[in-house]
Amino acid sequence: MTRDEALFEFCLRLGDTTLILGHRVSEWCGHAPILEEDIALANTALDLIGETQMWLSLAGEIEGKGRNADDLAYLRDAWDFRNLLLVERPNGDFGRTVMRQFLYDAFASLMLAGLMKSADTRVAQIAAKASKEVAYHLERSADLVVRLGDGTAESHARMQAALDEHWPYALEMFVADDVDCVLAEVGIAPDPSTLRADWDALTGRVLSQATLDIPDSGFAHKGGKSGRHTEHLGHVLTEMQWLQRAYPGARW
Repeated sequence: MTRDEALFEFCLRLGDTTLILGHRVSEWCGHAPILEEDIALANTALDLIGETQMWLSLAGEIEGKGRNADDLAYLRDAWDFRNLLLVERPNGDFGRTVMRQFLYDAFASLMLAGLMKSADTRVAQIAAKASKEVAYHLERSADLVVRLGDGTAESHARMQAALDEHWPYALEMFVADDVDCVLAEVGIAPDPSTLRADWDALTGRVLSQATLDIPDSGFAHKGGKSGRHTEHLGHVLTEMQWLQRAYPGARW
């Protein structure tokens, strides 16, 4: 695998992950428990889609086949997507959405910090811009995890259930493969497995404040990086790509 092939795949992974998570979060628009959260979730979704635009645009540039960010977002089938499995999981109740966001935000903050030191200036510039928004996302999601986890008996039980459900999927974030190894060797991106200790420390502090128990399972659900079709991703893409599929090349 060449450097450019690995970088193309890596940019797809980052862009696909923020795209699918952004769409999932946007599903709360008009349905959040309070108006403040409705607005906050909508803004988070917009931030994620903005990050998607940057990563998929870079992916198209590296590929050199004339595909832009829109082409990569709307004209690929489910088995071509490379997003983390965690982000395509259904929203569930508000607690499940918050926990999913927190576990991802903690990882994204560490990954972007590493990418800001990338030997590829384009990657470093995107990471520097995205890291500012992710820092806010992490602050907000961590605060909500603590407030709900250390809240009522009902909110605590729901947050513990959410953590138990998402934990195995979150661990996929630290599974390295050939793409990660190639980019780590040339200084473009950190090996995700090296981020685990800091992620454990960061999430551990917050989960402790939230009086939540970290699951014992160390098993990671795997599959997102290799490209695959799942029931959950198919549902997201059916909604997200409907207009482009129904009216190819539509302009307005």
